[in-house]
Amino acid sequence: MNLLKACLHRLNNSPYLLLIFPPLFWAGNVVLGRGVNQIIPPVTLAFWRWTVALVILLPLTWSRVRNDWQVIRKNWRILLLLSFLGIACFNTMLYTAVHTTTALNGALIQTSMPAWIVMLALLLYKEKIGGIQSLGVLICILGAFSIITRGDLSSFSGLKVVEGDIWMMTAVVLYALYSIFLRKRPQMDDLSLVTVIFALGVLMLFPLYVWEFISVGGVAVDEIVLGSVLYVAIFPSILAYLCWNRGVELVGASTAGLYINFTPLFASVLAVMLLGESLEMYHLVGALMIIGGMILYNRMSGDS
Repeated sequence: MNLLKACLHRLNNSPYLLLIFPPLFWAGNVVLGRGVNQIIPPVTLAFWRWTVALVILLPLTWSRVRNDWQVIRKNWRILLLLSFLGIACFNTMLYTAVHTTTALNGALIQTSMPAWIVMLALLLYKEKIGGIQSLGVLICILGAFSIITRGDLSSFSGLKVVEGDIWMMTAVVLYALYSIFLRKRPQMDDLSLVTVIFALGVLMLFPLYVWEFISVGGVAVDEIVLGSVLYVAIFPSILAYLCWNRGVELVGASTAGLYINFTPLFASVLAVMLLGESLEMYHLVGALMIIGGMILYNRMSGDS
């Protein structure tokens, strides 16, 4: 037990390890979302994702929420904003986007998130970024692009803006804002925080879920549906948000945002494992660019 506590304590204070897990879980979320988009409607998947996550968390976190209740009441506005941006909007829009956009378009748009985080942090909080750090950001994004385009930049010529692209871009910008506004989070327990924003997200999604249920009907519950909901409720929800929130708290939104570029890398690996696609040279080149860009950015951040 003491060894487990020591390992958890060390993990909780290792930001660069913490920030690896969210893009891995989010890559699985994107792959799963694309795979079940004809089975589970987008709002339904988002609503049950957060509802199941909340049901899992509440027995473990209720006492923490109760202890933080005065802080929650005092800071309800920022908690509501965080829930709206990071819970109610982002994944609902992502699940909606993959109904009409291509895999290439959706992945390309998502890799722009670090740039949005850096730019919005600069505009809202006047954060400064040096030339070498800017180069690191650019290398990371180009590495992600090289994976998504399979090393062929000519594939950009086939991109067309469709409804899903607009949904995805909106989702990316809103999640960038969520990451930035995390600096305004109240001083409260991490598990208490995610429980509250999950609960608020469920409340905001409920009217949309009822509307979708009336419009398109319910979902036949089977092993695929149950497994999908459990995965998105536990891994890209509870575990990813705990790791992401703590990582952002330790190193800031701009640095943490670079780790989102691992999402297309992990998505490529998952495609190889789950879909039988072959591992190509562009995967390796893109991975090296992403890692190299992050090392460059973080080294200059440490020197500044």
